[in-house]
Amino acid sequence: MLQRIFCLAFGYLFGLFQTGYIYGKVNHIDLRKHGSGNSGTTNALRVLGWKAGLIVFIGDFLKTVIPCLIVRVVFAGREDMLYLLILYTAFGVILGHNFPFYMGFKGGKGIAATAGLLVSIDWRITLICLVIFVVTVGVTRYVSLGSILVVTAFLIGAVYWGSRGDYLLGDPYLYEFYALAALVAGMAVWRHRANIVRLLHGTENKLGAKKE
Repeated sequence: MLQRIFCLAFGYLFGLFQTGYIYGKVNHIDLRKHGSGNSGTTNALRVLGWKAGLIVFIGDFLKTVIPCLIVRVVFAGREDMLYLLILYTAFGVILGHNFPFYMGFKGGKGIAATAGLLVSIDWRITLICLVIFVVTVGVTRYVSLGSILVVTAFLIGAVYWGSRGDYLLGDPYLYEFYALAALVAGMAVWRHRANIVRLLHGTENKLGAKKE
């Protein structure tokens, strides 16, 4: 239990590094007061342009990859639950990104941070999710739809490869891994609930389109 708490708290500390908010402040703008009102990659892209979007994505991506790599090294001797601890760490990062205490718990939606989770867990899931995202956004220009499909694919992939024993998780940890993966995916969908409503009504903003 202490290992789980440590990884969750360790990840949360990294998640508090709000790349979008910091980059916005450097450019004399608070992203939370513009566009969609969150400090994530998509809003940075819409408000400040492609360069800002790329920088924010890389920052939020790395803030998941780095602590997950550290945890992989520190707990290298715990192969029976290593992937579970990595997932706890990534979940902590996403929580810190979405709900930073020093910003009134108002952050982003955690998709760039989740991309770091995909890379940290399984290259196969990463590749599948990348294809799904690129194709979805390329065809529909809905970043939100691509993001929702990505976290859904992540959950399916985690269950599939986990059930095959690829993550070396025994029964006590495997179902906990599934539950945590479902929590990660569920929270991402919940954070996109307003986007889902707009998608259903055909009023969602498309990538590259000017907001009315």
